[in-house]
Amino acid sequence: MTERGQNAIERTAHQFTIGPSHLRWENGALTIQINERVPLLGNKVQGSIKVFPEQLFKQVVELDDLGKHRWGPIAPSARVEVNFTNPSLQWHGNAYFDSNEGDEAISKPFSEWDWSRAHLKDGSTAVIYDVRQKNGCERIIASKFNLDGTIESFVPPERVLLNKTGWRIDRNMRSEEHGGKPSVTLLNTFEDTPFYARSMLQSRLLGEEVTSMHETLNVKRLESNIVQFMLPWRMPRNPTRFF
Repeated sequence: MTERGQNAIERTAHQFTIGPSHLRWENGALTIQINERVPLLGNKVQGSIKVFPEQLFKQVVELDDLGKHRWGPIAPSARVEVNFTNPSLQWHGNAYFDSNEGDEAISKPFSEWDWSRAHLKDGSTAVIYDVRQKNGCERIIASKFNLDGTIESFVPPERVLLNKTGWRIDRNMRSEEHGGKPSVTLLNTFEDTPFYARSMLQSRLLGEEVTSMHETLNVKRLESNIVQFMLPWRMPRNPTRFF
């Protein structure tokens, strides 16, 4: 991940170019061609990712009270094929594809959020966006995306506090009761950083036992001086130089 300036970005009707990498729609699939380098070490990261949506959606949802931040679940359920030469890596599986856009930094309106996505038995996908704003208000989006292209809202269950991450940030999951109490099991944590975590959870939703991908963002940590100092080493800014 590299932050790039306006002169390194170009968009046409079918392709979005970011420096030496690009995204392009081809034959109903999104092809992501990556040609980057690892920060500091300089190792090449080269390969392609192909995303095959099961259904496309045009829904756009406001995440904050002023509508300055928006979320678009483009393909809540999809297949993915990953083929990299550097490093040598090939795999395929289930995928999720969405967009987030904002007219200001995320640190301005938000304090934290939890997000989760789960596949249901009927092939639909359930997504919960549990957003807490700095003004004290919450915005909770709970939507079920069906294979026929329809979208249904549902009442989200109660929030369950999970164990803190390795970096000691709180994370929550909304889960229905089973046996008289909410049931959530942490299966794995894939990414654990000072301000962000991505995990796999087992919980109960819409009457089913589900496996969910889950993320937690702690904006207060993101704003801290030490994290702001560390970020350029993980995600450098490179407005002009191409590799």
